[in-house]
Amino acid sequence: MYFEIYRQSRGSPLTGKGQWRWRLRAANHETVASGESYVNKADCLHVIGLIKSVHNETSVKEI
Repeated sequence: MYFEIYRQSRGSPLTGKGQWRWRLRAANHETVASGESYVNKADCLHVIGLIKSVHNETSVKEI
């Protein structure tokens, strides 16, 4: 799996155009997760770092 970051190209500035987004892709390149948009690239990369640091410790809750 790998993370991909990109700048949103659709919509308007109010709906995220030009903002940074991330998605997690499987080995077959299918998207398995994605996140919200961020104005700053550094914020997008920070969230990826947080996900990478806790993925083995994160519990699963059934509701």
